[in-house]
Amino acid sequence: MKLSNYENAVAKHYKSLSLSTFPLTCWDFYSKSFDKFRLTLSDANLLNRIVKDNKWNTTWDYKEELTSDTVIVVTDAQLSIVFASKNMVEMNGYTPNEVIGNSPKMFQGKLTNDKISKEISEAVKAKQPFDKVILNYCKDGALYKCHIKGFPVFDTNGKLINFIAFEKIAA
Repeated sequence: MKLSNYENAVAKHYKSLSLSTFPLTCWDFYSKSFDKFRLTLSDANLLNRIVKDNKWNTTWDYKEELTSDTVIVVTDAQLSIVFASKNMVEMNGYTPNEVIGNSPKMFQGKLTNDKISKEISEAVKAKQPFDKVILNYCKDGALYKCHIKGFPVFDTNGKLINFIAFEKIAA
Protein backbone atom coordinates (compact mmCIF):
# COMPACT_ATOMS: atom_id res chain seq x y z
CA MET A 1 0.00 0.00 0.00
CA LYS A 2 1.43 3.31 -1.01
CA LEU A 3 1.45 6.12 1.54
CA SER A 4 -0.64 8.30 -0.78
CA ASN A 5 -3.34 5.60 -0.85
CA TYR A 6 -3.39 5.58 2.94
CA GLU A 7 -3.60 9.39 3.10
CA ASN A 8 -6.47 9.40 0.58
CA ALA A 9 -8.33 6.77 2.62
CA VAL A 10 -7.90 8.77 5.83
CA ALA A 11 -9.04 11.98 4.11
CA LYS A 12 -12.10 10.19 2.69
CA HIS A 13 -12.93 8.81 6.14
CA TYR A 14 -12.74 12.22 7.85
CA LYS A 15 -14.87 13.84 5.11
CA SER A 16 -17.58 11.26 5.77
CA LEU A 17 -17.74 12.17 9.46
CA SER A 18 -20.03 14.80 10.85
CA LEU A 19 -17.56 16.83 12.90
CA SER A 20 -18.45 19.73 15.14
CA THR A 21 -16.20 22.61 15.95
CA PHE A 22 -15.74 23.79 19.51
CA PRO A 23 -15.96 27.40 20.62
CA LEU A 24 -12.75 29.17 21.46
CA THR A 25 -13.62 29.04 25.19
CA CYS A 26 -12.39 25.44 25.22
CA TRP A 27 -8.90 26.84 25.13
CA ASP A 28 -9.52 28.25 28.62
CA PHE A 29 -9.61 24.71 30.00
CA TYR A 30 -6.45 23.77 28.13
CA SER A 31 -4.73 26.97 29.17
CA LYS A 32 -5.30 26.35 32.89
CA SER A 33 -4.00 22.79 32.61
CA PHE A 34 -1.03 23.94 30.59
CA ASP A 35 -0.20 26.70 33.10
CA LYS A 36 -0.31 24.21 35.98
CA PHE A 37 1.90 21.80 34.03
CA ARG A 38 4.36 24.60 33.24
CA LEU A 39 4.60 25.64 36.91
CA THR A 40 4.99 22.02 37.98
CA LEU A 41 7.80 21.50 35.50
CA SER A 42 9.51 24.68 36.70
CA ASP A 43 9.25 23.57 40.34
CA ALA A 44 10.52 20.08 39.49
CA ASN A 45 13.54 21.59 37.70
CA LEU A 46 14.32 23.84 40.69
CA LEU A 47 14.02 20.91 43.09
CA ASN A 48 16.24 18.75 40.92
CA ARG A 49 18.86 21.51 40.95
CA ILE A 50 18.71 21.67 44.78
CA VAL A 51 19.03 17.87 44.93
CA LYS A 52 22.03 17.87 42.59
CA ASP A 53 23.79 20.89 44.13
CA ASN A 54 23.41 19.53 47.67
CA LYS A 55 24.07 15.89 46.70
CA TRP A 56 20.90 14.61 48.36
CA ASN A 57 20.73 10.93 49.14
CA THR A 58 17.08 10.45 48.10
CA THR A 59 14.80 8.89 45.52
CA TRP A 60 11.68 11.09 45.87
CA ASP A 61 9.61 11.66 42.73
CA TYR A 62 8.83 15.38 42.94
CA LYS A 63 6.82 15.53 39.72
CA GLU A 64 4.22 13.17 41.16
CA GLU A 65 3.95 15.20 44.37
CA LEU A 66 3.80 18.50 42.51
CA THR A 67 0.97 17.38 40.21
CA SER A 68 -1.26 16.70 43.20
CA ASP A 69 -2.41 19.36 45.65
CA THR A 70 0.81 18.94 47.61
CA VAL A 71 2.91 21.99 48.43
CA ILE A 72 6.62 21.30 48.85
CA VAL A 73 8.76 23.43 51.16
CA VAL A 74 12.51 22.96 51.56
CA THR A 75 14.57 24.59 54.28
CA ASP A 76 18.28 24.62 54.87
CA ALA A 77 19.68 22.92 57.99
CA GLN A 78 19.06 26.14 59.98
CA LEU A 79 15.34 26.07 58.99
CA SER A 80 15.41 29.00 56.59
CA ILE A 81 13.11 28.35 53.60
CA VAL A 82 15.12 27.93 50.39
CA PHE A 83 12.33 26.58 48.15
CA ALA A 84 8.54 26.63 48.08
CA SER A 85 6.47 25.24 45.24
CA LYS A 86 4.46 27.75 43.26
CA ASN A 87 1.16 26.09 44.19
CA MET A 88 1.67 27.43 47.72
CA VAL A 89 -0.28 30.54 46.76
CA GLU A 90 -3.40 28.37 46.36
CA MET A 91 -2.97 27.00 49.89
CA ASN A 92 -2.22 30.10 51.91
CA GLY A 93 -1.90 33.13 49.65
CA TYR A 94 1.88 33.43 49.88
CA THR A 95 4.08 33.34 46.80
CA PRO A 96 7.38 31.47 47.00
CA ASN A 97 9.33 34.74 46.88
CA GLU A 98 7.48 35.97 49.98
CA VAL A 99 8.48 32.97 52.09
CA ILE A 100 12.04 32.25 50.91
CA GLY A 101 14.50 33.30 53.61
CA ASN A 102 11.89 33.01 56.38
CA SER A 103 11.27 30.28 58.92
CA PRO A 104 8.23 28.00 58.52
CA LYS A 105 7.07 29.46 61.85
CA MET A 106 5.88 32.44 59.79
CA PHE A 107 2.70 30.41 59.13
CA GLN A 108 1.96 30.00 62.84
CA GLY A 109 0.13 32.31 65.21
CA LYS A 110 -1.60 32.54 68.57
CA LEU A 111 -4.15 29.80 67.77
CA THR A 112 -1.49 27.35 66.57
CA ASN A 113 -1.28 24.40 68.98
CA ASP A 114 1.94 24.83 70.99
CA LYS A 115 2.11 21.10 71.77
CA ILE A 116 2.09 20.11 68.09
CA SER A 117 4.55 22.89 67.25
CA LYS A 118 6.87 21.59 69.98
CA GLU A 119 6.55 17.98 68.70
CA ILE A 120 7.57 19.16 65.22
CA SER A 121 10.48 21.13 66.68
CA GLU A 122 11.68 18.09 68.66
CA ALA A 123 11.52 15.87 65.56
CA VAL A 124 13.54 18.43 63.61
CA LYS A 125 16.15 18.70 66.37
CA ALA A 126 16.38 14.89 66.48
CA LYS A 127 16.67 14.79 62.67
CA GLN A 128 13.63 12.53 62.51
CA PRO A 129 10.66 12.49 60.09
CA PHE A 130 7.30 13.69 61.35
CA ASP A 131 3.67 13.56 60.24
CA LYS A 132 1.46 16.19 61.90
CA VAL A 133 -1.61 18.34 61.34
CA ILE A 134 -1.16 21.90 62.56
CA LEU A 135 -3.29 25.03 62.46
CA ASN A 136 -1.57 27.61 60.24
CA TYR A 137 -2.37 31.12 59.07
CA CYS A 138 -2.90 32.31 55.50
CA LYS A 139 -1.43 35.56 54.27
CA ASP A 140 -4.80 37.27 54.83
CA GLY A 141 -4.98 35.96 58.43
CA ALA A 142 -7.46 33.16 57.73
CA LEU A 143 -6.80 29.82 59.41
CA TYR A 144 -6.26 26.46 57.73
CA LYS A 145 -5.35 22.99 58.94
CA CYS A 146 -2.12 21.89 57.31
CA HIS A 147 -1.11 18.22 57.10
CA ILE A 148 2.68 18.18 57.04
CA LYS A 149 4.93 15.23 56.32
CA GLY A 150 8.45 16.44 57.08
CA PHE A 151 11.76 14.71 56.50
CA PRO A 152 15.40 15.50 57.19
CA VAL A 153 17.51 15.29 54.03
CA PHE A 154 21.07 14.03 54.15
CA ASP A 155 23.79 14.24 51.53
CA THR A 156 25.65 11.22 50.18
CA ASN A 157 28.12 11.54 53.10
CA GLY A 158 25.32 11.39 55.72
CA LYS A 159 25.47 15.09 56.64
CA LEU A 160 22.17 16.89 57.32
CA ILE A 161 21.68 19.30 54.43
CA ASN A 162 18.01 20.27 54.27
CA PHE A 163 14.54 19.53 55.54
CA ILE A 164 11.68 18.89 53.15
CA ALA A 165 7.98 19.10 53.92
CA PHE A 166 5.08 17.81 51.84
CA GLU A 167 2.03 19.83 52.85
CA LYS A 168 -1.70 19.56 52.08
CA ILE A 169 -4.86 21.16 53.38
CA ALA A 170 -6.25 18.81 56.05
CA ALA A 171 -9.95 18.06 56.28
